Amino acid sequence: MSLQSIKYQRGSLEILDQLLLPVVSKYLPVRGVEDGWKVINKMQVRGAPAIAIVGCLSLAVEIYPEEFSSKKSLRQEIEGKLNYLVSARPTAVNMKISADELITLANELTKDDAITVEEMKQRFLKATEAMLEKDIADNRAIGANGAKAILEHVAEATGVATAGPVRVLTHCNTGSLATAGYGTALGVVRNLSELGKLEHVYCTETRPYNQGARLTAYELVHEKLPATLVLDSMVAALLRVKNVAAVVVGADRVAANGDTANKIGTYQIAVVAKHHGVPFYVAAPLTSIDLEIPSGDHIIIEVRPDREMTHVGEHRIAAPGINCWNPAFDVTPASLITGIITEHGVFKPEALKVEITKLLEL
Repeated sequence: MSLQSIKYQRGSLEILDQLLLPVVSKYLPVRGVEDGWKVINKMQVRGAPAIAIVGCLSLAVEIYPEEFSSKKSLRQEIEGKLNYLVSARPTAVNMKISADELITLANELTKDDAITVEEMKQRFLKATEAMLEKDIADNRAIGANGAKAILEHVAEATGVATAGPVRVLTHCNTGSLATAGYGTALGVVRNLSELGKLEHVYCTETRPYNQGARLTAYELVHEKLPATLVLDSMVAALLRVKNVAAVVVGADRVAANGDTANKIGTYQIAVVAKHHGVPFYVAAPLTSIDLEIPSGDHIIIEVRPDREMTHVGEHRIAAPGINCWNPAFDVTPASLITGIITEHGVFKPEALKVEITKLLEL
């Protein structure tokens, strides 16, 4: 059974503190927006889909017991608090897209004279709660689409009708801990396993926050999948000798041209994969695709504190006085990406804008 990073029932929200994993499994109560902002900013919850869900649900928990004198005051509360939550971690686009959708809903309900303020609040609560179920369904579709694409690519490359079990590499954490459940890139790995087509999965440690070593490895061991942890600096050697069929990673923001911002280290893996002829896939829901940004050059990259590089826990590992540069993400050019796996199918980066625009118009 997949791990549960988010526990929610109306009026109550808890998140699994990912800073304590894998040593301690502890759930933290999120009582409102301020708590939501803090757990996102401190990376106690992380992963673009999970950030959006926890952010929006933190507002739902806060307004649930409140009574509002007017729809205008409720709308102002929704808009102000959601915009504040977006600021917690600016690179991941899912929170902003979800906030914009909920603000639009609030504006529409405010204008509808047939809707009372209490009905407006209930509609808002239902909309935020629906995000949980939708995320899991989307992740399962991403997993199925990605597994199919990888197996078809292997079959075509090897000239066989049906591909046998494959080896894949993933980076950072994109599983149940980064989403409402199942996962994006790790959802592809899970689907391969369910099909009996996963020979082995390799996961990188993902310095400096070690999401791969702490979180992805934790999920893989929990689900008893055949897995091996490698250092970030081992990827080139791994692809040279281990017959890896594909690399599959997640995304925090995908630009209209297919350029993709993801956890730092993703770009160099894509370069190495290109050199070795290994297909490189990005697994992301539509909510991670930002058609308003033309290319990766326009994506804001969050820079994290030096301490994340200089310390592991309370132990300093870097020489005192050394300067640090600690971007949390890098941008992989579309030219290095084989396909972008979504809940609606797998798209070539160059066709992404046209295809996603068509879907949004349906």
